[in-house]
Amino acid sequence: MVLDAISKGLTSVHKITCATKLDNEEIESIIIELLTQRLIVKGERKAFIFGKKKTELRITEVGSKLLNAKKQELDQKRQEMQEAYDNGDGAHLHSYMDANRMWIPMMLFSGVMDMMFFASMMSFMGLGINSIESQFIETDSNHHNAEASAGSTHSFHDQSAASNDDSSTGDGSGHDNSGVDSGGFDGFDGGGGFDSF
Repeated sequence: MVLDAISKGLTSVHKITCATKLDNEEIESIIIELLTQRLIVKGERKAFIFGKKKTELRITEVGSKLLNAKKQELDQKRQEMQEAYDNGDGAHLHSYMDANRMWIPMMLFSGVMDMMFFASMMSFMGLGINSIESQFIETDSNHHNAEASAGSTHSFHDQSAASNDDSSTGDGSGHDNSGVDSGGFDGFDGGGGFDSF
């Protein structure tokens, strides 16, 4: 979720905290790990007021590829859940949910899974919604209510995304990512550090 937030142009810990509902310490720890694995880079730019420098986070090409691969994998899982739900197959749906529940917040945050479908699926299975899932549903509901009153057609998930090509920004061009093996990032295949986010 933190990597996805950075890819959407949320470049500060405060903005990432607001979007992901994670606490500052957790986000700072994740950012250190993402920097270590060269999935993101830290850069500086001058602020408009007083010319102060602001630290910004940007996703690298390796980070973008890994994030897109994970989103494709999650979309496949969502399709399997949708198929089981459409067929009224509660047993398979429970099985998919048990195996992938830790990824639900990421699916909701990234827009891979629709909030309404998630709520309907949970109701169908008679399962409760945990606190972080509930926060995403409330945020989405509040956002859509605000849009309706303002007459806007933009979605929460339509925030402007940062470019995946970090070579023009100068914040990742000095790194040689050719030696980075994306297969070694165990957290994204359920076997390591990021599986709880």
